[in-house]
Amino acid sequence: MGHTMKYYLARLLILLPLLLIGCGSEPKSEATMAVKETYKAGEKVELKSVTGAKVTLLRKNNGFVIEEDEGKLILIDIFGTFCPPCQEEAPALMDFQLQNSDDVMLIGLNFLEEVSDEYVIENFAAKYNAYYFISNSPKNKKLVETILQDIAYKQALQIPFKVLLKEGVYQKVSDIYEKNPENKFYIGKVGLDVIQKDIDLLIEK
Repeated sequence: MGHTMKYYLARLLILLPLLLIGCGSEPKSEATMAVKETYKAGEKVELKSVTGAKVTLLRKNNGFVIEEDEGKLILIDIFGTFCPPCQEEAPALMDFQLQNSDDVMLIGLNFLEEVSDEYVIENFAAKYNAYYFISNSPKNKKLVETILQDIAYKQALQIPFKVLLKEGVYQKVSDIYEKNPENKFYIGKVGLDVIQKDIDLLIEK
């Protein structure tokens, strides 16, 4: 095997895990990363879903709670309508929300694209039965940047990307890739059974 072939094979092996787990964003330059607008303690974020439902997030305990329902767990899913893993898991996420509606609110944040609410409904919600709360707001950018800063996430963002909050605190969740006990996010295709198990443990506490 020639030197050039070995080089390309090595590059492929490095990139393969990223191709398998999720859709990526462009790496940010240091100059871009330095200027991040984030939400401050006590600020409110009023979100409207693509179907017209509304929810207000309150910045608290270095995370977020749902105003007037602070005891409810929040599962935030950062995704894109164009992303195959996001599309594949959407129907299961709908079932998950229906089964856990008393204890958990699933909030989808459409990210990395600028499309209309109608586009999201037609090309994602209707197509993949994803009728949970999906925000397609320009506020999503600031929300995502706040979340990534809160959990000190430094890599280029791969979607789908989820965090789980209880009483405004980001929770440690199962890391199916590296088994890091301090892990605070789900990245790529993570089975809903894994997320359900983590949530069941939190509800029992």
